[in-house]
Amino acid sequence: MRSLRWSAPAAALALVTAAALALASAFGLAHALAAPTNADCLACHGDDETLSMTRSGKRVSLYLTPGVLSGSAHARVACVECHVGFDPDQEPHRARITPVACTESCHKNVAKRHTFHEAMVVEAFRKSGPAACKSCHGTHAVQAAARGAAAADAKHPEAACRACHATEVEHYERSAHGRAAAQGLAEAPTCVTCHQKGVTGAGPVTVERKVEQEKLCLSCHLDDPKVRARVGPQAGFIASYDKSVHGAALHAGKVDAPTCIDCHGSHDMAKGNDQNSLAAKSRVPATCGKCHDKIAAQYTTSVHGVAMAKGNLDSPACTDCHGEHGILKAKDPNSPVAPANVSERVCSPCHSSVKLASKYGIRNDRFKTFTDSFHGLAIRGGSVSAANCASCHGSHGILPSTDPRSTIYPANLAKTCGKCHAGASVAFTKGKVHVEATQAESPLLFWIGWIYTILIGLTIGGMFTHNVFDFVRKSIHKLKVRRGLASADHHGGGTTLYVRMTRSERIQHALLVTSFTTLVLTGFALRYPEAWLSEGVRRFSATIFEWRGIIHRIAGVVMVLASLGHVVYVTATERGRQFLRDIMLRPSDLKQAGQALRFYVGLIQERPRFGRFSYIEKSEYWALVWGTIVMAITGVILWFQDPMIAMVSKLGWDAARLVHVYEAVLATLAILVWHLYFVIFNPDVYPMNLAWLKGTLSEEEMRDEHPLELEAIERKRHEEEIRALEAAREAEAKATSAKALDATQGAPAASTNAAARSRMEDGRG
Repeated sequence: MRSLRWSAPAAALALVTAAALALASAFGLAHALAAPTNADCLACHGDDETLSMTRSGKRVSLYLTPGVLSGSAHARVACVECHVGFDPDQEPHRARITPVACTESCHKNVAKRHTFHEAMVVEAFRKSGPAACKSCHGTHAVQAAARGAAAADAKHPEAACRACHATEVEHYERSAHGRAAAQGLAEAPTCVTCHQKGVTGAGPVTVERKVEQEKLCLSCHLDDPKVRARVGPQAGFIASYDKSVHGAALHAGKVDAPTCIDCHGSHDMAKGNDQNSLAAKSRVPATCGKCHDKIAAQYTTSVHGVAMAKGNLDSPACTDCHGEHGILKAKDPNSPVAPANVSERVCSPCHSSVKLASKYGIRNDRFKTFTDSFHGLAIRGGSVSAANCASCHGSHGILPSTDPRSTIYPANLAKTCGKCHAGASVAFTKGKVHVEATQAESPLLFWIGWIYTILIGLTIGGMFTHNVFDFVRKSIHKLKVRRGLASADHHGGGTTLYVRMTRSERIQHALLVTSFTTLVLTGFALRYPEAWLSEGVRRFSATIFEWRGIIHRIAGVVMVLASLGHVVYVTATERGRQFLRDIMLRPSDLKQAGQALRFYVGLIQERPRFGRFSYIEKSEYWALVWGTIVMAITGVILWFQDPMIAMVSKLGWDAARLVHVYEAVLATLAILVWHLYFVIFNPDVYPMNLAWLKGTLSEEEMRDEHPLELEAIERKRHEEEIRALEAAREAEAKATSAKALDATQGAPAASTNAAARSRMEDGRG
């Protein structure tokens, strides 16, 4: 037992030794259980450049350049936080290495924001697939994107994208967007700018995705003031897509509706003036043809398409006619290719151009001659059914008139015209459609125009001059009478009223006035639909303006019927026949006209004295008769155009139309300058001659205007009075003679009667 006893020093030493051994054991276990530090890892991976391993048959370096990790965004992150499950004392550390999973540890929600890499939601791809984080952001040298030094730099992500999308990045760098980014423009879009918006993806294209594409483009080009300040098109032009036929189709759910990228491209988007742009004029037919293939085929073979294929950019492409962003349906009244607009807004800019006419040797009067034609006037007046340029020439497949396939090739004209004019024959097509009234091209129309121009100038000019002299001379005399400087022509007047127009004549006049006025208003509205007079009719009643053709024809029928009624009147009634005798032109009328002119200029002091009708009224009446006949004949030709063109030819129809217009101008001016002056503004009758309303003239009016007729009436009345007096005297004389005869024959009769009675009495006795 003594041998087991501890001495005090020995016991103390044992306790110290045991404590030391326990402390050493605890320190060694903790050291063995502690995770390896970055320094531990770098002791090998940052020291030996030859350190490597074989993975999937490829030699992979395990060397990490010193300082790379400390300068990355993960400088404070331990190696083993990403490379989990490693045993530092085991080489290799692990038989099967666990892939790095960024989105499972730290960046758990980032996959949802990376909408352009939908594969990131698949675990296998997140860890090692082509869309793994390290594919874009790198590995140990990863940097925060905001710092601009990461592989997936927010300002220049194309460097990272290029690894998988080399072709797309190459296109992007050549695009307007890529060039802007290369210039350092902050608002220039990058790969991430567009692709993080969910505008791409696997599977079939959906309407929702296309709507997002449109919104994405507009977010910069319409909503960003900085971008708006840099791009050329105005905001209204860009926004017009939404109201276009394409935008409407997209928002109606049609997946085939084109959006911005369908026309402008995506990665290779370029400005319209760039010849490589899908929206460049030379490439527009092919771009539109992706959807409108049949129309594109027609255009390609047309005169415009052939010229475009040869590089002639003066030739129109799709957008020149249909517009660009704001394309509307052809039937939309606001569309440039609508029936009422196509000639003026689409064809005219080129075919009225002096520059293009000189450059290519084409006619620049085609639009003018069209607008002056029957079809052109109808369209100018608002018709949507009248033929326009496209109706005859075609639209997408326009060919020259020398091409047998052309709709205006001579052998095809009957068929072309027959689309509107049923039964149009070859004779119907004879004559020029675009008629220029020049001496070289159409001598007949040229001389009709010149003759009528001279006739109107001389006639209306002569009437106006005549009336000015008449007005001045009569006005001066009236003023002198008022101031007591001259005596009135007639001192007082009787109260007798003289019949100037009977009820029948006033009815004829009313029909003439009504029909003529209606013809003037509607006729000039047809011929000059943009003139102020036409606008007055349009403002008065849009319905009347739209019906002006029908109303014009009705008024023409009324006028012709009234004229025929007048013919019956002047041939079948005594007063009518007397009217015709009185209205006939005679040599004395010419003499009176000469006297009037000498009176107006002061050569004589007595003005001519007129009978029932002066030379003024006679010339007006016979001009009206002539004008009515001409207007009726030409009006019938114009009204029944199809059979008349076949009968008198297109040239004859054009001549009738020209005469009809000029005669209408002449008649209208004559009424305004000649007739209205003498019944309203003539100082002798102002403010109006009321005969057309009341049918009578006062004795004073008769003495002023028709003194010879008044004298004839008074003479006739005096002669009738004398004849009546003589008849009364003769009747009185006859009555006196009868009484005397009765007195002389009364006595013998009484004696005879007495003798007879005596004999009778004797016989009875």
